[in-house]
Amino acid sequence: MDNFQTHYGFAQTFKEHTLTLGLAFPLESYVGSFPEMDLEEQMLLVKKAEILGFASLFVRDAPLYDANFGDVGALYDPWVFLSYVAAHTERIALGTSSIVTTLRHPLHVAKSAASLDKISKQRLLLGVATGDRPIEFPVFKVDVNEKAALFRESIVVMKKAWKESFPQMQTERVDMLQGDIVPKPALSAIPILGTGYSGQTIEWLAEHTDGWLFYSQEVNEQRRLVKKWRKAAGGFKPFAQALAIDLAENPNEAPKPIKGGFRSGYKFLIDYLHAYRDAGVNHVMFGLKNGKRPASEVIQELGEYVVPHFPTNTR
Repeated sequence: MDNFQTHYGFAQTFKEHTLTLGLAFPLESYVGSFPEMDLEEQMLLVKKAEILGFASLFVRDAPLYDANFGDVGALYDPWVFLSYVAAHTERIALGTSSIVTTLRHPLHVAKSAASLDKISKQRLLLGVATGDRPIEFPVFKVDVNEKAALFRESIVVMKKAWKESFPQMQTERVDMLQGDIVPKPALSAIPILGTGYSGQTIEWLAEHTDGWLFYSQEVNEQRRLVKKWRKAAGGFKPFAQALAIDLAENPNEAPKPIKGGFRSGYKFLIDYLHAYRDAGVNHVMFGLKNGKRPASEVIQELGEYVVPHFPTNTR
């Protein structure tokens, strides 16, 4: 792993034996496929989250809206949207969960990521994935059976493009014998976080990525997975996960399952997050879609009562 402890976004979000908290866009609850995503309201909530001490904000990448898939995933292009968020914030890490590497040319991704990392003063956490919406592959004329190989290629190409001046590469999508990708990241690298397995073995991911983004699981299941991850990595590489919450007004309300997480009061949530931390999880990104309360109330309550138990590593 590159020494990302001097990378601002990585350092404040990830540290061994600690857990920090983030939020996933859109910062609102909604029914159906489309959030409102009022930009003025979203930026007010972004600033609130930063002031309250959340470590990160993550945005999804959904190149196409698939009506059969349901949720749109993301209204705005992740690079454009995160650049807008960067202009309204100063400290909070900016993450992608995750750039669909199979449908984007790796040199374009390398340039966009390096640009955003520069603009945001080293706050980008680059989550990458193979994509999961079936209609996208034929639309982009990409063979779905090649997505695991294209994922591997993207990571190799991006790392070389960031590290070397006038790199020479010949891969499935790249025939680069001249020219260069600029700007170069300040560290000649950007933290890459693999998402799920992305068609790879855990050993390949542990060797070639700088952290792992995974899905919500019961604590003991997550503990077993984190143990395998750390063994494959030969030491510490961060483990992050998503968690859907519906924060009840009653702080003592007992948990009830919802898709990807649960509804509960903040007291149970604190205990559950402590259990995740003890299991080796380093970062949890809250999804608010299935909540019943206004996002502003939820973010405020989380910031007052939950975040202080899991502060960022640089505060």
